[in-house]
Amino acid sequence: MKKVHIIGLGLLGGSFALALKKSRPDWKLTGFDKNPLHLETALQMGLIGEKRERPDSDTSLVVLATPVDSLYALLDQTLGQVGPDTLVMDFGSTKDQLCRQMAAHPKRSQYLAVHPIAGTENSGPQAAEEKLFDGKVLILCEMEKTDVQLKGLAYEVFEALNMKLRFMDPVDHDLHLAFVSHLSHVSSFVLGKTVLDKTRDEKNIFDMAGSGFASTVRLAKSSPDMWAPIFFENKKNVLEALDSYLEHLSHFRNLLAQGDAEGLHQEMTEANKIRDILDLRD
Repeated sequence: MKKVHIIGLGLLGGSFALALKKSRPDWKLTGFDKNPLHLETALQMGLIGEKRERPDSDTSLVVLATPVDSLYALLDQTLGQVGPDTLVMDFGSTKDQLCRQMAAHPKRSQYLAVHPIAGTENSGPQAAEEKLFDGKVLILCEMEKTDVQLKGLAYEVFEALNMKLRFMDPVDHDLHLAFVSHLSHVSSFVLGKTVLDKTRDEKNIFDMAGSGFASTVRLAKSSPDMWAPIFFENKKNVLEALDSYLEHLSHFRNLLAQGDAEGLHQEMTEANKIRDILDLRD
């Protein structure tokens, strides 16, 4: 019987627990969350069988699913607690800084940097979904630095969750995620704030909000406790993405202000090309 310990029992940690319980019911799951309410909820929901602040020395796998600004200290502490046959991996949305911090760690071979491209705008253990990881992409960084035998355990877990594996350099990972994930969250937060400011004068504005608004602003419901650290950890790349976004937004505004209907139409036609890319992915 393998032992799995999960630190951080929110959406990702909780969903991982549900999926693993379903596919590997004979494995023993323990966990911890610094939020007492989250920890008790996870126990009541059966996400874990037992609450423990630290993993046993013979634990097979430890998963860190906490905000990115807590990961290095937690990773260093956890590696100091486990035995030589334990794999530790994190679910953080940024990888470059963490991988650089871990480069000279004496137990570097027991660490695997992964990022599941899965999630919702909801948070906490009550948001956990058994199928959240099913068929989703999992990015792995610097897997060549992980012990060969521990890689075997990792592949067993990824297969159990039915995830599609992609291998990326941590620098490329953070740059690309800034554009396709982090920027969309920034723009959604700002759009939500813009509309909320307007409702101070026009109380009925949400009566006119259709599905387009709901889907565009959905990410503004995401947890600031999780996303503020991501923006700061990936600050350089997020700023680059924002600069590019603001340049395009300013150009769009100028075309509208100048009454350039043909230019505006052309801009939107160019943007429509994203549909072909997303259709191919689906």
